[in-house]
Amino acid sequence: MVMTVANVLKIKGRIYTTVKPTETLREFAQHLKDDRIGAMVVTHDGDTLDGIISERDLAYGLAKYGEKLADMKVSELMTKVVLVCSPEDSIEEVMDFMTQRRIRHLPVKEDGELIGIISMSDVVKAHLTGRLMSARLA
Repeated sequence: MVMTVANVLKIKGRIYTTVKPTETLREFAQHLKDDRIGAMVVTHDGDTLDGIISERDLAYGLAKYGEKLADMKVSELMTKVVLVCSPEDSIEEVMDFMTQRRIRHLPVKEDGELIGIISMSDVVKAHLTGRLMSARLA
């Protein structure tokens, strides 16, 4: 059985958290804390994928901008060219892709529509579950 991104989304759900590009990085950091997450999709209208921003971006931004960081806008720090995967992609492919590109959060698009986000943690859990299931079937 090949585990796919769709399998992960069935378990995890198609929920993803968004932030507006006009929000401050202080507000973004508060969202991360409140929701206990590591990244958010950036969207100006709730549908369009304008970018992605993560806790890693905050850490790098702090090193670069210092005390100015908190009042800067999300749009100034976000990753604008967002790599995505599809529900049909295998967990193995996504794991390799995320590892090679050093990506910890990957939006999922289907027919041009954002339907979720998966993390490296989600992918590793799915990979281990798939290996466990394969071992039981053998």
